[in-house]
Amino acid sequence: MEDKIGRTRKAKILIVDDVETNRVILEEIIKDMGDIPILAESGAQALEMLAECKPQLVLTDISMPKMDGYELCRILKKNEATKDIPVVFISAFDSAKDIVEGFSLGGEDYITKPFIPEVIQARVGVQLRLHEVKDELIEANRRLQISINEQLEQIKSEEKHILYAMANAAAQNADYEKEYMPRLKQNCRILAQGMQLSPIYEKRISDTQVDAIELAVPLCDIGNIGIPKGLLQKEEGLTQEENKIMKTHTDIGAKLLCDLKIHHDYNDLIGIAVDMARSHHENWDGSGYPRGLRGEEIPLAAQIVSVMDRYCALTEHEAHSSEQALEIMDKEAGVKFNPYILEICNKISKQFC
Repeated sequence: MEDKIGRTRKAKILIVDDVETNRVILEEIIKDMGDIPILAESGAQALEMLAECKPQLVLTDISMPKMDGYELCRILKKNEATKDIPVVFISAFDSAKDIVEGFSLGGEDYITKPFIPEVIQARVGVQLRLHEVKDELIEANRRLQISINEQLEQIKSEEKHILYAMANAAAQNADYEKEYMPRLKQNCRILAQGMQLSPIYEKRISDTQVDAIELAVPLCDIGNIGIPKGLLQKEEGLTQEENKIMKTHTDIGAKLLCDLKIHHDYNDLIGIAVDMARSHHENWDGSGYPRGLRGEEIPLAAQIVSVMDRYCALTEHEAHSSEQALEIMDKEAGVKFNPYILEICNKISKQFC
């Protein structure tokens, strides 16, 4: 049930005054409002009480020994736990300077003595209602933010499902074997984790990036969705014009992913996927495509998927052993691949699946 100014619940009000008579009078005025008075005879005692319970408002005298009302207000407003509690001053000081001082310290209102119960009740009631409304807005905003975050997560999840569905269609068009992509994902993760142990890469690859690299791997050839199926599955050699068309899959995939990143820009996944899609056919010596990047110009995630794609192709499609595949790849060090990454591959090759 609401009171006269629309409040829906009782409030705890901390009354701070060193004069017992004043505390008793204010206590009765607050009780008549239907609220709960809590009494403190000094600023120090008020702070002790605030540590145990959080009132909805502090009603304090200014002229008190040791710690006056101004100092109490200053302490409350500097404390993260109490800064939002409204402070109302009650004082015999009625000069403009004293009133301005109270407001400058963050006080919400300033009531001059002598006590007029109706005035105190009205002005305290307004501050309580404002505080209640503020709490309601904060809670509404919190719930709204949760709802928005849940919806954004749902959108992200749906977008990822769509992306992976497109990547799967692209893989089917290219006639990849069903087990190839899960194996490539796992091996890219193993390589990225191995690189974390290297002084060269330990500061460049975080655990979060390892996860993102693994998730992004299936999207590296998503651009194949824009290449004719007949061209992707052509068994005989490609003509110069056909090869040119095939190479556009890097830019097609990067463009598709870039558009998504511009609109949503969430976590590392899309950024890493863009790097992979665009640059996984770049070569260490600059002879790759689409931009002829060389050396460390090539994004690290693209280097990882390029190395593992070659390894998986040699061991799966061409039936080479792990040792034979690495021997072939070692000859491509400094030409197609980063020699430092190949060194790591040789060290951890027994972990590859």
